[in-house]
Amino acid sequence: MSLDSQSPYILAHKDNPVPWRPWGASVLADAKAQDKPILLSMGYAGCHWCQVMNRESFSDPEIAQLIQDSFIPVLVDRDERPDLDMLYQGAAGVMGHPGGWPLNIFLTPDGAPFWVAGYQPLTDRADQTSFRRVVTETAALWKTNRAQADDTAAKVKAALENLYNRDMSQTQEQMNLDLAAVRIGQRYDMFFGGMQGNLKFPNPMLLGVLWNAFLRTGNVQFSQLIFTTLDGILFGGIYDHVGGGFFRHSLDENWMQPAFEKMLYDNALLLDLCTQAWQFNRNELCRQRVTETIDFLLRDMRSGDGFAATVSSGNQNEDGKYYLWSEAEIDAALVGTFSARFKQVYGISRDGNMDGRNLPRRLGNPMPATEADEALLARQREMLRTARGKRTPPLLDTRLAADWNGLAIAAIARAGMVFERPDWIAAARSAFDHVVKTLGDGDRLAHLATDGVKGVSGFADDYADMARAALQLWEVTGEDRFIEHARAWTEVLNSHFWNNQINGYCFYADDAEPLFIRPRMLFENPAPSANATMLTVLTRLAMITGERPFMARAQTLAVTFGAEANRMLNGSGAFLSGFEYLLNSLVILIVGHKNNARTRDLVRAYWSKPVPNGILVQIEPGDALPDDHPAKGRGMEGGQPTAYIVQMGRCSDGMTSAQILSQALTLPPQLRQQQPQQRSA
Repeated sequence: MSLDSQSPYILAHKDNPVPWRPWGASVLADAKAQDKPILLSMGYAGCHWCQVMNRESFSDPEIAQLIQDSFIPVLVDRDERPDLDMLYQGAAGVMGHPGGWPLNIFLTPDGAPFWVAGYQPLTDRADQTSFRRVVTETAALWKTNRAQADDTAAKVKAALENLYNRDMSQTQEQMNLDLAAVRIGQRYDMFFGGMQGNLKFPNPMLLGVLWNAFLRTGNVQFSQLIFTTLDGILFGGIYDHVGGGFFRHSLDENWMQPAFEKMLYDNALLLDLCTQAWQFNRNELCRQRVTETIDFLLRDMRSGDGFAATVSSGNQNEDGKYYLWSEAEIDAALVGTFSARFKQVYGISRDGNMDGRNLPRRLGNPMPATEADEALLARQREMLRTARGKRTPPLLDTRLAADWNGLAIAAIARAGMVFERPDWIAAARSAFDHVVKTLGDGDRLAHLATDGVKGVSGFADDYADMARAALQLWEVTGEDRFIEHARAWTEVLNSHFWNNQINGYCFYADDAEPLFIRPRMLFENPAPSANATMLTVLTRLAMITGERPFMARAQTLAVTFGAEANRMLNGSGAFLSGFEYLLNSLVILIVGHKNNARTRDLVRAYWSKPVPNGILVQIEPGDALPDDHPAKGRGMEGGQPTAYIVQMGRCSDGMTSAQILSQALTLPPQLRQQQPQQRSA
């Protein structure tokens, strides 16, 4: 395969006897000329089973020859080509396969799938067919029963067109957020948290739906599910207690055994959730996890001034050596610091708690009773991190991805304001500028870059997530340049990604390389989709600028995918949260000189509360608001900086007390609308 690619996943296959080719028009042309099917294999650098399959099947000369004889083999890094991943993961689902990575999918010469497999072992097992057999039998199917293969491909293509481009609309009146939250909550594990099952992902988007429902209704059943889940995630093995940051998922139902890979998007989304939990109840555990995780991102996941994509899991057993400890290693690293206390709190034993070794975790272990205990444990964790730093670390995928960086920038900027950490805000601003400089070309974005070299053109998620990050930085800093970036990227989405026939944003632009289906995506894959994120972005732009076309587009977007969100709640968390932002959005308008201490107190009151549907707008006395703004004509009262809450076209009376503003923001939206101080504009 051409080594022009700098993808760590692709380079890991450079010594394969399989003659891999990159995806492109020449592959389809050669497949048609030779009337030969395509074997498309997709994975990513942090995928454990991808690494296993690389060592086993793709390094086997016999299998390589079988592949070469019967197929045109194509290798794709799903992080570089999420458009291909979306399309063919959808095809896998249509064909009854659970999807995931590695994905090995067999295509007709025009790219339509007719057979699919995931990880398969080198040799047959009692419970699993070998990849050798899959390749052999699929080749035989193509040669001896071509009609069946072509028929399957035609049916899959029709099913995909229906999956992505059918009518998914539903009126706003038929969308019930309370009922959606209840239905999601019914699928949660009430004992250990998370979605029911033996394999658990944090899924912060669904937690966000439950969180919004709790803040909206005050129903304690939602809070029980949320905090039970957070306890499992924040105390358990899915969190790296030594180095900070979250692993991707747990291999067991009680969060004890992680899959050793860290994704930028998971850490960004969980940061935001923990920040809101701290705003609600000053949860010290959440504050600690936010601080440690941002420290981890800034220390270990940098790509220039931006953020790297992943820390690889590589070989689960090998990378386990980096994160796991024997009791003797713990004692040696913590010599002179009362290691017995650490071992008690973090479940360290002679026999080990994972594969005969120890993964530090606090779930199920006693909490320290004093601040002195916590100070000791913090010192001991740092000593272990120093000792661990002498080991060979897992592979860091340093590629710069626009969408994932957008998620991280927004989360870090928000946390910087909430926890009053200007250094975090500065880091978020620098990361934003780095993404624009590295991936930007006028108003267009590339999807990612490796060592500063741009890859394919940006997808809808890239524009949506970076626009969201720009608006978050505007809210935090007040710098108008961020509004201009959000406007420009939204215009690109509206001009090049919007489907003018059936509405909604398509995944790739109208001037990009076409695939046999141009999908519109709603579901998390696994980060939020552009059609979900843009509900919030468009609503925020409408509230900031007063320009009605933004709100009209947001309302159209909500209706376009309403039925699909209700049908597939498990994959629609971000869309449901975006829909709630559209319905219950509010502006906290503060009029006052920004360097005035009372103005700063009002601003601090806003950031002290979880207001997931709010946006802070600060103006100087005498600054004009749009003519139809509900707060038009309002200013400082009594010569003091004054705050107003604007919601659903109504504006509250002015509040000059930070305490009163804080109390007002504690109320659910329904109660806030009933407060006697509110009046029509």
